[in-house]
Amino acid sequence: MQRSEALTEADRLMTICNSCRYCEGLCAVFPAMEMRRAFTSGDLNYLANLCHSCGACYVDCQFSPPHEFDVRVPAVLARVRHESYADYAWPRALAPLFQRNGLAVALIAAVSIAAFILGFVAVNDSTALFAVRHGPGSFYALMPHHAMALLFGAAFLWAIVALIIGISGFWKDIGEPGATLVRPRPLLRAIQDATTLRYLDGGGVGCYNEDEKPDDTRRFYHHLTFYGFLLCFASTTVATIYHYLLQREAPYPLWDLPVVLGTLGGIGIVIGPLGLYAAKWKRDPALLDGGSRGMDVAFLAMLTLTGATGLALLLLRETSAMGVLLALHLGAVFALFVTLPYGKFVHGLYRFMALVRYARERHHDERGAHAA
Repeated sequence: MQRSEALTEADRLMTICNSCRYCEGLCAVFPAMEMRRAFTSGDLNYLANLCHSCGACYVDCQFSPPHEFDVRVPAVLARVRHESYADYAWPRALAPLFQRNGLAVALIAAVSIAAFILGFVAVNDSTALFAVRHGPGSFYALMPHHAMALLFGAAFLWAIVALIIGISGFWKDIGEPGATLVRPRPLLRAIQDATTLRYLDGGGVGCYNEDEKPDDTRRFYHHLTFYGFLLCFASTTVATIYHYLLQREAPYPLWDLPVVLGTLGGIGIVIGPLGLYAAKWKRDPALLDGGSRGMDVAFLAMLTLTGATGLALLLLRETSAMGVLLALHLGAVFALFVTLPYGKFVHGLYRFMALVRYARERHHDERGAHAA
């Protein structure tokens, strides 16, 4: 299959970098690159998803613009990375739609589901929408729990199936055996590297943004987003256990575990994405792939909207605004689910898989060096 322009350029840059090797101590990309003499498309997608876009290699490189070699590793690998989202997406035919109109599709989905829920309430009981309710079960006076579970369970299942197929395609393309995924050493190493964002530090000094003064701003907002998302997922999981095993219906008291987890998570997925979006606008354009904003912005927007509507619902759940806020929140959650497999979210999954492979390669390389 013919390579894309981005893959061809990435191959050229990796060949130059493999000859220089000045940046080998900055992150995982360059040691992984040095284990190869030629680069398949799978290798380049692996390296691109291993890249954390800290910008250190661009700042340190003696061949970056205005040098005639025009080495721009962060921007080119970002372009390859974003192309990989579409390459491994399922169904692949949907990927261009989300890439070109990501934010519009997400917002239309959110508004459509919110309108559907509001219409559902209006048809069943037109007075219910603005009624003030208190205590457990008040959410389900607007829409029965089984209807919510069916609608959002289907969207979640769709996302899970699409993500599994995408991950399988990426793993197969980079040529890594499935046995690596059951080996504890690379898995534990990858988990540690991913949860600490080890390679977003520019070799120890921080991430480069709008100038040549590195800092940890992006790492901080990434952590807020990542752990905020995990806390929200944990909140939903605990609430599901409450409902089905303990027969306790939402909404729960403010001090109860699902509410505490959801509140902390909601704050994280509001502040984190807003910070990342602001940081993206401030970054030096030379470090970015200018054509990738569509689904990047859509994912950040849906996270922010989900967190903001969830927090507003928590504060106003015993007022007449509860019905509208619940519809908006559920619409945002639905849009987040259906867009997950086609944008920035998969970047985290592919990067984790790349870290697993790198941990296995590095361990194998170290064992070979000791044996020698």
